Parts: sequence; structure tokens; C-alpha cells
Amino acid sequence: MPLTFHHLIPKKVHRRARFRKHFDKAALQEGIAVCRLCHRGIHRQYDEMTLATQYNDAEALLADETLARHFEWVAKQRES
Repeated sequence: MPLTFHHLIPKKVHRRARFRKHFDKAALQEGIAVCRLCHRGIHRQYDEMTLATQYNDAEALLADETLARHFEWVAKQRES
């Protein structure tokens, strides 16, 4: 299945002073490769500010119960 790039700190908040002050350019560009269905599920569940402040690393995303259920569901789907 093709993978997409998920910015751990969404690009929409990169220009905010709070994030430019606390994260360098490299940290703002960090991300993970996820399938399209997982990526869609992440952004449907949480808005950009929540992702940037609470779910800005892979461990936090994987530890979230709601997202874990979604990832389990995606794993059972047929590849199209």
C-alpha cells in the first residue's frame, strides 16, 4: 500500500510564534510514513492544534485508544 507523509506538527501551525519559538526548522519538518486510510483517520479525529500540542510524536499517536482502534480496523481492510 502506498504511504503518505504525516507531519507530526501540522504545517498549518508552523507559522505560529509558539511553535517557531519552541521547535527548530528540522523538528517542524519531522514526520512519519502512514497509509492513506490511517492518515485520513488521524486528521478526522483531531484538529491541527491538538495534533501539534498533544500528538506530536509517533508514540503519542500509537498510544491513543481511538486511533489504535482505527489503525486496527485499517489493518483488516483489503488493499485496493
